[in-house]
Amino acid sequence: MDRSDPMPPEALLADYPPNIGATANWLRDVVRRAVPDAIERVRPGWRLIGYDIPIGRRTAYFAFVWPEPEHAHLGFEHGVLLEDPDELLRGAELKLKRVRFVTCHHPRELPERALGDLVRAAAGLASLRTAGRDTIRRITARPVARTEGGRPPT
Repeated sequence: MDRSDPMPPEALLADYPPNIGATANWLRDVVRRAVPDAIERVRPGWRLIGYDIPIGRRTAYFAFVWPEPEHAHLGFEHGVLLEDPDELLRGAELKLKRVRFVTCHHPRELPERALGDLVRAAAGLASLRTAGRDTIRRITARPVARTEGGRPPT
């Protein structure tokens, strides 16, 4: 393959056990179904499949599928800002400042609906300008004032 030719995802996944390739392909399908306009490309230096959302004449990186020998991750560049009602996202325990991810050991291990919601929300966040994401980060980082009884003031 010529160095100017992009690496196809299948070439990256060929280096992993078949069950991990199947898991990564399922995660790829989740992303493509949730955000059909997403641009998929292999980031060979990072050994992952990245997703960009087109925004006018530019694109914004918002998600990735990262295979590893024992599992595959679906990750989100601005995952710390995502609502996670199903409590699927990991990364806080690793003290990651921005990225959050889910880990799958086999296809359909996690609810596709919840993953699709995360993917769509991540694409929406990525389409905001940096100032918009910074505003969200500041708002969500503020401690909520509490009354003596422990409830927020009304």
